[in-house]
Amino acid sequence: MADGYIECLELAGKTVESLRLYRDNGESHEVLIDFTDGTSFNCCLEVKSSAKASLFRSGIGTPEVLREYSS
Repeated sequence: MADGYIECLELAGKTVESLRLYRDNGESHEVLIDFTDGTSFNCCLEVKSSAKASLFRSGIGTPEVLREYSS
């Protein structure tokens, strides 16, 4: 994915026949677009969890980060 978006140039100018939104489960959704020329486009949007943690030394002033972790 370049620059934070996906560009689908092949869809430009097509006429939409129908658009459906589906909830696959609690963490993802799917968009299905049918076009009048017999083609279809689908897009799955997923929400994924991540974990971030840090080891730091506290005291007076700004804490000193010793190590950061992520998954």
